[in-house]
Amino acid sequence: MPDFDHLIAGAGFAGAVCARQLAEGGRRVLLIDRRSLPGGNAADVLDAHGVRIHPHGPHIFHTNSERVFRYLSRFTDWRFYEHRVLCEVGGQLLPLPINRLTLNRLYGLDLDEAQAEAHLARVRLPRPALRSSEDVVLASVGHDLCERFFRGYTQKQWGLDLSELSAGVAARIPTRSNDDDRYFSDRWQFMPAAGYSALFDRLLDHPGIDWRPGTAYESVRGLGLAPHTVYTGPVDAYFGHCLGALPYRSIRFEHEHLPDIARFQATGTVNYPNTRAYTRITEFRHLTGQTGAGTSIVREFPQAQGEPYYPIPRAENEALYQRYAALAAAEHSVSFVGRLAQYRYYNMDQVVAAALKLGDTLLRQTTAQS
Repeated sequence: MPDFDHLIAGAGFAGAVCARQLAEGGRRVLLIDRRSLPGGNAADVLDAHGVRIHPHGPHIFHTNSERVFRYLSRFTDWRFYEHRVLCEVGGQLLPLPINRLTLNRLYGLDLDEAQAEAHLARVRLPRPALRSSEDVVLASVGHDLCERFFRGYTQKQWGLDLSELSAGVAARIPTRSNDDDRYFSDRWQFMPAAGYSALFDRLLDHPGIDWRPGTAYESVRGLGLAPHTVYTGPVDAYFGHCLGALPYRSIRFEHEHLPDIARFQATGTVNYPNTRAYTRITEFRHLTGQTGAGTSIVREFPQAQGEPYYPIPRAENEALYQRYAALAAAEHSVSFVGRLAQYRYYNMDQVVAAALKLGDTLLRQTTAQS
């Protein structure tokens, strides 16, 4: 008999949440990851100067799902944090998402909320259908704001023009006519008070979970360690890229500590859509609430090659994924969940929700079979 009921490959939010849920349902779980820490790209660490940083880029938690928030609250206390982003345009730092303040500062106007909405209504370019991100942006803010805020950033971030990306990418960013300068408007906006890694340590602290870091899935695949596998890696890699490689976007992170600066920038993140080789700079002290001498920042340089971070939302990529999804559906002893396994541009809360749903399904199947 196998030693475990489930082998879970990947200890990010998808794998770790699924592992905990199954373990609490009485299942014996082997959780592996090729990295040494749980948490996937959300894992955080103290840098050499004692500043808590996110080595794989900033991860800001926000959700409208009460179930997701209540579930994670079992494993962490929270620090209230509403993320704000400024965007460098024409030598000014302007609020993003675009709002009334953005319009007034950019154009030297003095619009009230109703006038700001009327201004946006005048500049919007109606589109017969919202097929691409360009359609979404032009229909929301018109040509000038599209060029200043979105086209250059998109080209750097995705290596593609707005017209080449699915509509859902740009639809993630709202447009406002009031003064709300929060990047997200979700009901729950918090950061784990002691960091993401502490959250994951508590999440995996269960006698039913055997956590083995530094273990690649390829090294245990086919060993018969469990009758069922939960796979959270790239779905095309699981099948040996037999239908061709799915495109992913990667990022090179340039971390820097500034010992003589208490605060580097006014908000957690500043975007650079049309200047600089990087897309944005994030200062971690805004996110974590840490104080003290010095500050740590990260610059992000998107690139085509490297660790897969973002599935690229395009119609042809979705078509290829659906062919892999058909192969995945035929793998009756394997479940696929997470951003890479489902080729979805998920936020963290969406990954948690997908993992909880899968855990529910697997536990119901177990109950039905017993």
